[in-house]
Amino acid sequence: MLKRILLSIVMLIIIAYLGVAVTAFNRKPANQVCRDMELIIKDTIYAGFVTKNEVAGILQKKGIYPVGKKLERVYTKTLERELNKHPLIDETECYKTPSGKICIEVKQRIPILRIMSNNGENYYVDNKGTIMPPEAKCVARRTIVTGNVEKSFAMRDLYKFGVFLQNNPFWDALIEQIHVLPGNDIEFVPRIGDHIVYLGKLENFESKLDRLKTFYEKGLNQVGWNKYSRISLEFNNQIICTKREG
Repeated sequence: MLKRILLSIVMLIIIAYLGVAVTAFNRKPANQVCRDMELIIKDTIYAGFVTKNEVAGILQKKGIYPVGKKLERVYTKTLERELNKHPLIDETECYKTPSGKICIEVKQRIPILRIMSNNGENYYVDNKGTIMPPEAKCVARRTIVTGNVEKSFAMRDLYKFGVFLQNNPFWDALIEQIHVLPGNDIEFVPRIGDHIVYLGKLENFESKLDRLKTFYEKGLNQVGWNKYSRISLEFNNQIICTKREG
């Protein structure tokens, strides 16, 4: 019994010591001042919308630029909330380091389609299916969508198609322009060959494109890429080709 009591006392002393040690380690020096701010802008390969100078400018304008302020008066959640108001920022994470530095990681919104509708609307659709303003300067090439494009269709059906293109380098590189016809039928212009591909409705577009890829590999590679002016994938298990006149 005595041994068990002594063991319990020893364990309590160890736990208390660890608690004091952790607290002492994490305790910031009194009146510690933020000496630097590190900015990390992610996804710059696909989007060049947000710059480090712009982020710093937002914080300065709001009066919450952290450098030179006491760390205890720097609220990371406030920094995140203000930066997340930017229309081209998807998410922000801020944290303090033991050395007295504020780190800010900014994740940009990633455009997947550029919409230029017949009704005059001009915008991007991002990888979450939401609308981005047209003044955004996209670094990477995005597929252009023209024609009778309603925003509801762009944010739902075209968005799904855009995600597919983003995840499939072959089709993303091949498809140069998508055109929306009345009734939301789809046709697109490939970067190679001199023809239009008619998809019809976007339902089952993956199986339609699989058939087209097989046709490209086993058909057009044999007869030539400029033999047809139009290739239709509208009907299941069929590819209808229109020969070029002359």
